[in-house]
Amino acid sequence: MDLVSELKLWENIKNGDVKALNQLHTLYFYQMCLFARKIINDNQLAENIVSDCFIKLWVNRKKIIITKSFKSYLYRILRNQITDHYRRRQDILETLEELPDIPDEEVFDDQKRYAKLYEALCNLPKQRKKVLELAVYDSMTYQQIADKLHISKNTVKTHMARAYRYLKEMLDPHDFYIFCVILTEKD
Repeated sequence: MDLVSELKLWENIKNGDVKALNQLHTLYFYQMCLFARKIINDNQLAENIVSDCFIKLWVNRKKIIITKSFKSYLYRILRNQITDHYRRRQDILETLEELPDIPDEEVFDDQKRYAKLYEALCNLPKQRKKVLELAVYDSMTYQQIADKLHISKNTVKTHMARAYRYLKEMLDPHDFYIFCVILTEKD
């Protein structure tokens, strides 16, 4: 999204347009979750903090003035929310200086690809997702997965085939290729 479109979207949000906020949420939610997860290492907490960013943005929309990149502003809010989270818990794992910098525009494009992959993985049915995670992240064989989940080996094969087919349909070919490369780099 170019700067003019971002600023138009922001003006609509400032005027109370909930649909514009939903559009913004759709554009950046998963991308921001990936960024937060790198720091927090907890999916649910990362999603909660990102959701809080959008709530904070909505509540304070009349006071906020944005003249440059909206993405950078969102990531600044996110970084501050993460810092506030650790301050509240008084469980600071990293100092403020050690937190990653706000990514530049090229990194946003890479994160967008990973965000699409993350979103697609999150939308898999629960059992299919579990089978894929055991195969990919735990490097388990189909037989080991079948034994662990108390299902047949053929059911595992079916889940894997359907998971790959779904990911191939949901991701553009380049992003699906990235997913396959990530799998081969694990070994």
